[in-house]
Formats: sequence, structure tokens, C-alpha cells
Amino acid sequence: MVKKIEKDHSRFRNIIRNRIKKDLRKYITRGELIGKKGRELVSIPVPQINIPHFRYSPKQTGGVGQGDGEVGTPIARSDGQEAGGAGEGAGEHILEVDVSLEELAQMLGETLELPNIAAKGKKNIVSQKDKYSGISTAGPESLRHFKRTYRQALRRHIITHTYDPDNPIIVPMREDRRYRTWKSVPRPEANAVIIYMMDVSGSMGDEQKEIVRIESFWIDTWLRYQYKNISTRYIIHDAVAREVDQETFYHTRESGGTIISSAYKLANKLIDERYNPAEWNIYLFHFSDGDNWGEIDTEECIRLLEKLLLVKANLFCYGQVESPYGSGQFIRDLDNHFEDNEKIVLSEIPDKDAIYKSIKEFLGKGK
Repeated sequence: MVKKIEKDHSRFRNIIRNRIKKDLRKYITRGELIGKKGRELVSIPVPQINIPHFRYSPKQTGGVGQGDGEVGTPIARSDGQEAGGAGEGAGEHILEVDVSLEELAQMLGETLELPNIAAKGKKNIVSQKDKYSGISTAGPESLRHFKRTYRQALRRHIITHTYDPDNPIIVPMREDRRYRTWKSVPRPEANAVIIYMMDVSGSMGDEQKEIVRIESFWIDTWLRYQYKNISTRYIIHDAVAREVDQETFYHTRESGGTIISSAYKLANKLIDERYNPAEWNIYLFHFSDGDNWGEIDTEECIRLLEKLLLVKANLFCYGQVESPYGSGQFIRDLDNHFEDNEKIVLSEIPDKDAIYKSIKEFLGKGK
């Protein structure tokens, strides 16, 4: 019975997974999904899945299955006393299911055909992994070593002269049983840091910040699936840059002008102080509406990228969200200067529907 239940549960999970994958593009553009995020799980509303269940009558007495009845008594319809009538439209069945962030990342990778990341810097952070490396005379039945047990029983039969070649039946006894044993061995893990930078100047409105928030969630989900050890830093900037926590990054309201180079300088400082490029996989994501304070600062940004950040980082991704107040010039300047550089990825994000395509552009190279 237990195996039957497990089989049915596995089948149901596959149905849920296929439904979510089918509608993943819709979920990616939904900001409320992030609000349902727990520490390891995300609650996702899955439509059009009807789960069979018992439905009880609102009556407390009478009705089919209540009280005495006679053999052959027909099952009658309602007496029509209840208020309301039958509807003609189909109802929408919504089921809230919990999906782990790891499953969500796997679905994202399969749907967008994202390659696994070739990591570097595996020597500093170490995790423990259980490795089966020996044999013992005691242990749980789930770890019984069949071949070793059979060999020991055969050896005993031969030594005690009870082995019959014409009737080679081997019956293991308790002392014949052998079990796998394990020990924890250190396993190096790649470690990564993601530095998110966002323009919070007056030209970046709530809609633009919401796009950044949604896209950052999915990028973060994928990279956390790829790396066991990950650090995340947040930088906001207008005319000056400052490091903030996640809550402030997503909800701050600022105004003023824009000097993008201030964010790049602060990101470079964080890397120099905490994240040795030889030991860390460094990912830089910058989101802006493309408005910068003059050509002089754009030239400074290009210098910082070319001489410092791109030398140290695995990948630099610039996402430009469309704003009615931003000029949108910055992405064109970067494209003109870094056209053939594989470490830099540029993406235009005019609205939420473009998030899906932007994620694939950012993560599709497996850097």
C-alpha cells in the first residue's frame, strides 16, 4: 500500500511539474510569485487541476446516506428549496502547490535550455560528502551488500563441508551478512558572488524597479542551483553609490541624477576587499534605464569595465529597462565598445514580457 501511495504521489508531482513548465513563461512575469517564497520553497497557484474530494451536504439531517432507507428507494434530486440556481460556465480550479527552489531552477534551465555553468575556484570552500568505502558485519538492511553476503555464506558452506555442487543452495545466516559502510570525505565546492547594481535615480519608476526585482529573483534561483556556496551583494546608485541589504535594494525610493561609474567603483572595491577572482566566480548584474550623466562618465564606465571589472568577473550583464524619462543611450555605448567581448551581455527589457528573453540572454552562455 505504501508503494502504491508513493507511486501515485510521484505521478501527481510529474503532472504538477509539467503544468508549471508549460506555463513557466507566465510565472516568470508574475511578481507575486516572489512574495510566496519561503526559505526553500515557493507556493505556486496551478490552475486547471481538479483534485477528487468528498463533498458533504450543507444539511444536517436527511439526504442520501443519512437515516433509515428501504431497498429500492431511488436517489432523488434536490427538492429545489435551496437558494440560487445552476451556473452555465466552467469553474476554475486553483491548487496551491509548494515547489522547491531547486525544482524551479531545473524547470527554468530545461525550458530556457540553459547550459550548466563551468565553475572555477573550487579549492577554498569544502563540504562533506558521504562515500561508501568499506564493509561491516552490522548495519541497516537497506545497506546490505548482496554479493559480499553470498560470498561469505558460500565460504562457510565450503569450510563446514555442507556445500553440495549437485544442489547448490546457499542460505545465508545472520553472521554471514555484510553491509556497506561510509565515511565523510571533504569535497571542494565552487563559490560564487553575485553583485546586483540598480539605478534608483528619478527616472527609474516603480514599474522599472519591479522588472528588476522579478528578473533578479530568477537569476538568483538559477545561480544558487548551480553553486552550493553563494554570496549576494546589493548596490544602489543615483549620483552616488552605496551598498544596501536586499529589502532596501528592492523597495528604496530615490531621486536625483545618475552617475553610473559610482556603482562600478563600489563593485570593484567589494571585489578587491572580499572576493579574490582566483577563488571566486564573480557575477555582476547592472540594471538601469540607460540615462547617464554625460559622455565623460560613460567613458569612465567603459574604462572601469575594460581595465578592472571584466578582468575579474565571469560575466557582466547589463539590463536596460525602458523608462519614459531615460535616454536609453548607455546600452548603445556599451554595444559599440564591447561588441566582441564574450564576458559582457547586454539586454533590453521594455516590459515584464521581455524578462523571459532577457534571462536566456544573460544565462545562456554558461559562463
